[in-house]
Amino acid sequence: MDKQEKIVHLETDIVTGLTSAQVEAKIAANQTNKTVDVPSRTIGDIIKTNTLTLFNALNAILAILVIIAGQPRNALFAFVIVANTFIGIFQELRAKYTLEKLSVLNTFQVPVVRDSEVVTIDTDAIVLDDVMKLSTGMQIAVDAIVRSGEIEVDESLLTGEADPVLKHVGEELLSGSFVVSGSCDAQAIRVAQDMYASKLSAEAKRFSMVDSELRKSVNQIIKIVTYLILPVGAMLMFTQLFFNNGTWQDALVGAVGGIIGMIPEGLVLLTSVALMVGVIRLAQKKTLVQEMPAIEMLARVDVLCLDKTGTITEGNLNLAEIELTGDKDKMKIDDALAVLTRTLPAANPTQLAIYDYYQEAPSWEVTDTVAFSSARKWSAASFKNEGTWILGAPEMVLGSNYSLFQEKVEEQARLGRRVLVLAYSDEIIKDELLPADTKAEAFIMLEDIIRDHANQTLAYFASQGVTLKVISGDNPVTVAAVAKRAGLEGAEHYLDARTLPDDIESLQEIVANTTVFGRVSPQQKQKLVQALQANGHTVAMTGDGVNDVLALKESDCGIAMANGSEATRSVAQLVLLNSDFASLPQVVSEGRRVINNIERVSSLYLVKTLYSIILSVVFTILLKPYPFLPLQLTLIGSVATGIPSFFLALAPNDERVTGGFLRKVAQDTIPGGIAVAIGTLIIYGLSSFVHYDVEQRRTMAILVAGGVQLVVLLRVARPWKAWNLALVGIMIVAFFATFFLPVISAIFYFVPMNWFDYLIGGVLIIASWWFMNFVQWMMHIVYDWWLTIRRKES
Repeated sequence: MDKQEKIVHLETDIVTGLTSAQVEAKIAANQTNKTVDVPSRTIGDIIKTNTLTLFNALNAILAILVIIAGQPRNALFAFVIVANTFIGIFQELRAKYTLEKLSVLNTFQVPVVRDSEVVTIDTDAIVLDDVMKLSTGMQIAVDAIVRSGEIEVDESLLTGEADPVLKHVGEELLSGSFVVSGSCDAQAIRVAQDMYASKLSAEAKRFSMVDSELRKSVNQIIKIVTYLILPVGAMLMFTQLFFNNGTWQDALVGAVGGIIGMIPEGLVLLTSVALMVGVIRLAQKKTLVQEMPAIEMLARVDVLCLDKTGTITEGNLNLAEIELTGDKDKMKIDDALAVLTRTLPAANPTQLAIYDYYQEAPSWEVTDTVAFSSARKWSAASFKNEGTWILGAPEMVLGSNYSLFQEKVEEQARLGRRVLVLAYSDEIIKDELLPADTKAEAFIMLEDIIRDHANQTLAYFASQGVTLKVISGDNPVTVAAVAKRAGLEGAEHYLDARTLPDDIESLQEIVANTTVFGRVSPQQKQKLVQALQANGHTVAMTGDGVNDVLALKESDCGIAMANGSEATRSVAQLVLLNSDFASLPQVVSEGRRVINNIERVSSLYLVKTLYSIILSVVFTILLKPYPFLPLQLTLIGSVATGIPSFFLALAPNDERVTGGFLRKVAQDTIPGGIAVAIGTLIIYGLSSFVHYDVEQRRTMAILVAGGVQLVVLLRVARPWKAWNLALVGIMIVAFFATFFLPVISAIFYFVPMNWFDYLIGGVLIIASWWFMNFVQWMMHIVYDWWLTIRRKES
């Protein structure tokens, strides 16, 4: 950095610019604007992360053991390894390429002076001390210092401040800002990672996964099951090999059947597929999901933080009202405004709003003009036979006469309007000074244009129990007024962030009682998100500027606009490709549908895990052959769980996701798992009286286990509708057909049964409904008792 400051002190000649030799030297010294950090992971990292997982390793080992035993048909369960891995890799690669495509589209070129000629180069070809030729409408690519000329810049993407800032010779320009008016020569003083924007977003460049409760719960289940598999699987393998009559191959396959039943492999696959379907649907709604678990986080969000510009408003102004205060009539005022906006060289948002309001202007002959600047806050033009007209801030144009109109101006400001005065003088402008006899002729009220559907969008979130917080760099009074116009509840509770304390603990109470925050710095945005999280909220943050990256990174779900800065797109989990805040309700609704349905059908998979663990322990103790083969469990998993679960996972469901994943799925998992285990043990107990052999016991056990799981399916499908009842009916027919069709029965190693066998099975299946009701009732009693104890302890 010392070297760079020494070179800047020498000052590049703005006429000749850098020479080719100097450019080569700076490239060799790595003083270019090329960035080496990439926001997304490499293809190798993505493949490695999705392939080398505990889940894949367990299934691969068990599949190899079954194949070694000479029964590859029983290894079909390994299909989930390929399917789950492919889905994860495909989604992450898709997000990576889409983000990189957006990055390419965001690049632009800049005119620089080199070897005494103006050449246009890509932004990453800029080197330290290059002299750039900046003019109205251009984006500033690197941090620079004004060497000649004068410009106004919009730094809203960096600071959140909407008003343009005037930059004179010797003042710094920050990358990511835009030239609103004027032109200048600017020398690059910081490039690449040394730029202000790069330093602010440095933390954002590091990849991090979404903190997903669903992912953590599924991983916790896999972890617990893995710990159980080691001792239970070892004991089951030992007893099947050494204490049962039969071949080692049959014993090995039986042991694998018990172990594979304990792994909820379909749960991971269902989660991946359901999330991927959600990703595809969101893509159709112009929303890029960069991490699939972000769908879950958005579904759980109960606080949404947003900026005024780009979300509630379009970022443009609208001429709302003209109030006459002088001697000139309305026609003369309209003519003056129309001519002024077409005569003055500035192109700031207020002037553009007036320009757009008038379709044509009279042909007045201009004799002199004064361009608008942030310092004087007014612009003016003198016309032949039409006098001088001044347009600007009332307090600057009217001088001592401002007190006569101050109350009126402040009242309009409280409504969120920007007030300009149109003044007239008979005198001609001299030396860019206001004429002495300037008189107010009209007040022009401008207001932010509320985005289409902003009112409906805010009303949607309010109806869904999602609290909205507006965090902006603009004046809090103006922001609050705009938010109120858009229909935001609680907009009257606003605060200037410059008065906020620094510690999170003090912020917690403030953020709970305040809706609108103005004059917020990037670091304060981050702390406000942290304070909301400390209050127990799941927080989503929308943003489009570099000033938002810290808060986006900190939030539970970051949402970026595609037309915003590259840094925000890099850290966000969701990118609105149409940059339209109104699409968020659809995004939230899709997330809720996916997550609610995953929670609803997850119990179908965990039922198998629970009864497999119970039966593995019991049959290890009894030294008996395990009741199921892997292929037979595949049948149950497909008909009673896998196929219907994917249909149920696509059903409409718009309720906000609340509560813990494990507690919800336990309500059906524990009763169903116990019911299947008891039904299977009853069959094996009856076999002592009816003298079933191993094949007959297994056939009866599969009949009962599959039937009870279909009962669980019927319970999970509630509330019942025609389509889901038809789905359950088809699954019931498909399952029982395998026992009656000889060809299919042989595939699954079933043997024929008589009417008495079906009667016993039917009674056990039907009775399981009431048994599960009883277990759920007992669970509620135990849970209420536990809560009572917890309350007494606290």
